[in-house]
Amino acid sequence: MTGPADDADPATSATSATSAAEEAARRRRLAEVFGDVLPEDSSDEPRPTGRDDRWYEENRPPHHGG
Repeated sequence: MTGPADDADPATSATSATSAAEEAARRRRLAEVFGDVLPEDSSDEPRPTGRDDRWYEENRPPHHGG
């Protein structure tokens, strides 16, 4: 009786390894050309202002409860 490892085609294994290596090389080239595509934070993301939650609680409108 043969198992799954015995049925593996060496050509297919080599092809998938080559494909993985080619994909890794392609990703490296893209990273070299374009660098970090996404910034660490977006332009609509709030910057720290130094205000803590206490300021917001003190200035909360009465109709928002609390």
